[in-house]
Amino acid sequence: MIQIPDDLHRHLVALRRDLHRQPELSGQEQETAQRVCAELDALHVSHRSGVGGHGVVADLPGPDGVPAVALRADMDALPLTEATGLPYASERPGVMHACGHDGHVAILVGAATLLAAEQRLRAPVRLLFQPAEEVGEGAAALIAAGALDGVGMIFGGHIDPSHDPGTLVVSEGPVNASTDDFQIDLEGPGGHGARPHETVDPILAAATIVQALQSLITRDRDPTRAGVLTVGVLRGGTAPNIIPTETRIAGTLRAQDPAVRRQLQDGVRRVAELVAAAHRVRVRVQLRGGTPPVVNRGRPLELAREAAASVVGAERVESLRTGNMGGEDFGFYLESTPGCFIRYGARPAGDRFPAHSSRFWWDETAMAVGAAFLHRVTMLAAADLADAAAG
Repeated sequence: MIQIPDDLHRHLVALRRDLHRQPELSGQEQETAQRVCAELDALHVSHRSGVGGHGVVADLPGPDGVPAVALRADMDALPLTEATGLPYASERPGVMHACGHDGHVAILVGAATLLAAEQRLRAPVRLLFQPAEEVGEGAAALIAAGALDGVGMIFGGHIDPSHDPGTLVVSEGPVNASTDDFQIDLEGPGGHGARPHETVDPILAAATIVQALQSLITRDRDPTRAGVLTVGVLRGGTAPNIIPTETRIAGTLRAQDPAVRRQLQDGVRRVAELVAAAHRVRVRVQLRGGTPPVVNRGRPLELAREAAASVVGAERVESLRTGNMGGEDFGFYLESTPGCFIRYGARPAGDRFPAHSSRFWWDETAMAVGAAFLHRVTMLAAADLADAAAG
């Protein structure tokens, strides 16, 4: 097993708690980025800020002609009022690190500290401190700014309080789902609730569409392939005796397979248009493509498993126990670059609350394990890329 120095772990805990007290929403991570830059300055690591918004990209040099190993941490918080009662709870009402991104930043700073102390790296290393993951925009923005240029492999991870501290979760195949949103607007002339025959009813059409959409999951989709369709908005009307002119439906689609993703997208449009036509209401369907699925495979997965076993022991390397339909914009990186996304076991000693809860908390020993893992997997991947470049 591999451990990091105690003083480094204490520093990561202090850093994480400082970030937790001052969380920033997606696209507003300016102070967080400034703190990251200060940490990198102290390590004498070259970096540039303002990348893809408030992103920070740092580079550790390696030999010419060898692709870089990239490591990624996200930085943004969520629009929640914290209810943990922790002594380092958020000092900003309505904003909270309820998904562990404060810990991700600290983990990557820890890995940077360990890598900066290496006498020789067999490949360049790029550190990506990414903004706006929670809204699914930060990874694409960093890619557009060139953050993956010259990168041969990329690795990242996520705090997971459903697994014990001291474990690392390295799973093959899909580990996060795609995330797409849809909006269906229905319109009719409106009229009196006592005389429905004089108009058309977008409320009734909306109710029928909501029910019919579930057939895309229960009848269209192969039941052995994961998919979720959730309607989160059904809005229309102003009074009990008025048939409204407009009704809106909005929801989310989740899939782990690109074919299922396309099937759900096409199905939403088909169902909405056909039901609207049957009810004689006008319809407008909007589909907003979100993040792609995150799928671990190939050589990066093998290296991640080897690194995890080195850090915590093979018996403490786990796989996801159930399918995860949550989204993660790390999938954008994997569309063009081989990589692997893992989870850091962080089950707290007391009651456990899910991510995106106002009472979310986790075991901070996960940061020591995470930093050691990122350091080890970088060294393995760098050797692999160097050997491949040498032919």
